[in-house]
Amino acid sequence: MTTIETTGPLLQPYRGARLSLPNRIAMAPMTRGRADDRTGVPAAITGDYYAQRAAAGLIVSEGIWPNPLGKGGPGIPGLVTDEQVAGWRHVTDAVHASGGRIFAQLWHVGRMSHPRTLGELPVAPSARAVSGTIFTADGLLDHVTPRAMTTAEVDATIRDFGVAARNAIRAGFDGVELHGANGYLIQQFLAENTNVRGDGYGGSRSGRLRLAVEAVEAVAAEVGADRVGLRISPDNPENDIAEQDPQGTYRALLDAVGPLGLAYLHIVERGNYPALADLRPRWPGTLIANFNGPEPTTRQAGERVLRSGLADVMSYGRLFISNPDLPARFAGGHPLAPVDAGRIYGGGERGYTDYPAAEARLR
Repeated sequence: MTTIETTGPLLQPYRGARLSLPNRIAMAPMTRGRADDRTGVPAAITGDYYAQRAAAGLIVSEGIWPNPLGKGGPGIPGLVTDEQVAGWRHVTDAVHASGGRIFAQLWHVGRMSHPRTLGELPVAPSARAVSGTIFTADGLLDHVTPRAMTTAEVDATIRDFGVAARNAIRAGFDGVELHGANGYLIQQFLAENTNVRGDGYGGSRSGRLRLAVEAVEAVAAEVGADRVGLRISPDNPENDIAEQDPQGTYRALLDAVGPLGLAYLHIVERGNYPALADLRPRWPGTLIANFNGPEPTTRQAGERVLRSGLADVMSYGRLFISNPDLPARFAGGHPLAPVDAGRIYGGGERGYTDYPAAEARLR
């Protein structure tokens, strides 16, 4: 068996006020599209997939919808029904049996869906369409103009986040992460170009922040703030998001949720705004960093971030797909396997649970 060398900051344990990890390598949330599309229940092999990656300091699951209108495409799982909770219990049991820790990412996509997926129009802060196409069970289709949510629907969605968080704990997750990044519903409320509402959830900066803050508060009230993370991607243009003043918006957001005592803040840095450098001094707790660039983040890049003090933990996405034992590979200097790009989404075991550990490849 390969011995993990505890050299370098990524391989050191992390002990924070609300989060204790055996290393500082987190597995980032990644859509894999293998749930039953009719029921939203994770596939049986999903437990194997996450258990194979249990050496991560922390696993953040793929995005899971908190209500049916939050579903973004085929094979995306939910955390609403008892059947879905039971399916996720199989996953969390497998991860825990392998010594891991796993948070559920709660993901409402907002306008980033399609009637072919939902059976009705997607919802959003405002009736503002996104350009381009989206993947559906019928292949790529043009985006449609979403329906603006009523105030009552916004309030109900916030409650749904709280119920889904409670379901996550019932399912055995160690905590939950709210997905406030990458141009999905929460960021659609934060951004000026996607939120032109005239009620209390739009207009001013405080109005645009309101859904994000109330969703975090609702989830924390259900499961405890020490089991809640928040993921953000300031100034990220993904999915046609345009934030006029990301510094002002996200400083205000951190001022609002920082006193709650969350488990962590997960910052995806992409764009012109230096989010890590600007927000690190304003965040009182654990900070997880992620770089969303054209190439996977290297070990060396992650270590530079940790040594600089800009983050406490580094999250890796694509490298965990094809390198289930990523911490051991970093420690042992083993080659990193490439991703089978054609099998990232959907399908069965191929490109999902069939990537061998480095030890197996060396035999």
